[in-house]
Amino acid sequence: QVRVVESGGGLVQPGGSLRLSCAASGSIFSMNAMGWYRQAPGKQRELVGITSGGSTNYADAGKGRFTISRDNAKNTVYLQMTSLKPAVTAVYYCYAVLRGTPTSPVMHYWGKGTLVTVSS
Repeated sequence: QVRVVESGGGLVQPGGSLRLSCAASGSIFSMNAMGWYRQAPGKQRELVGITSGGSTNYADAGKGRFTISRDNAKNTVYLQMTSLKPAVTAVYYCYAVLRGTPTSPVMHYWGKGTLVTVSS
């Protein structure tokens, strides 16, 4: 079984910074990709960015003030957010694509999300 758990969300003032973490654990043979999505109140879930094979691709939602990094040894991905604005208030979800064993198919996993609120 695989668990994907986010941490680091909370309330931050406009202009502030926050770093989210996401750790995948359990039966993991290889990690193909890890990344972040977000869902703002009343809106659809959207991609922030994905890191895979040493490169990171950002969607429009993640360009500018967001940086994704990854610790392969720990199966952990981070989302560094700076100069935060109220418009980025959302639940941030971690996303992992992996194989549990050498012969298992590639599977997709989601965390339960962590709420980021930007407000004064």
